[in-house]
Parts: sequence; structure tokens; C-alpha cells
Amino acid sequence: MTELKILHTPPAPLEFSALRESAGWQNPTPAIIAASITASLYWVQCRKADKLIACGRIVGDGHMYFYIQDVIVHPSHQGQGLGHLIMDNIEQYLAAHCQSGATAALLAATGKETFYQRYGYSLRDGEKLGLGMCKFY
Repeated sequence: MTELKILHTPPAPLEFSALRESAGWQNPTPAIIAASITASLYWVQCRKADKLIACGRIVGDGHMYFYIQDVIVHPSHQGQGLGHLIMDNIEQYLAAHCQSGATAALLAATGKETFYQRYGYSLRDGEKLGLGMCKFY
């Protein structure tokens, strides 16, 4: 059986794009993907037989705001705990780098909200904090 490797480095742009596509997500241009990868604060990736099978990252200013992005597990490897492995690594990074008053946030994919609630993330239901919002270009 091929050993699982956990790396704390960014994946190559083409393999990251392919993993995003496997999840049904659209990709911007390769140049934008490459620039976005470089601008990230933190990466965790899972590799099996040297192939990228899961990843996650943190973007933000590194002081007040930390946004969890691109937690992706290839469909053929889902149900094996890789999402939790990615989030455990992300949570370790946040625990080591977030100071009092910092905010860690994310936009959950539809149906994945309870997955993130296990890690202490709250739904923005519009009562206390207002609803989460985004704009796509």
C-alpha cells in the first residue's frame, strides 16, 4: 500500500487546478492560480504515490484575518478521513499564529457546514453577525 505523505508546502499550479476541477470547481487562468498559490499564508497537502489527493490552505493578512480556503479531497479518496487530517493541520497552524482578537473564517460548500461546525465554526444565520456574503467575478 502506498504511504500517505503530508506536506506543508504549496502544490504545483497544474495539479492544484486539476484537484479543484475534480471537486467540480471552476478555475481562473493559470497565471492567477499561480499567483494565488504564492500569496497564501499556509498550505497542507496530502499525496499518495506522489499524486495530490487532498489539500487546504489559509489566506489572509496573517494578523487579524485568516480565511480557510480550498479544503478539497479528490472524490476517489473521500470518506477516508483526509478532510479531517487537512483541518487538523489547519487548526494547528491557527492555534500557533492567531493572537487574541483574530478572526478565522471560511465559506463552506453546500452540505459541508456540519463538517466545519465540528471545528468550532459557527453558521452566520443573520441574527448576531449578519449573513455571510460573497461576490463572484
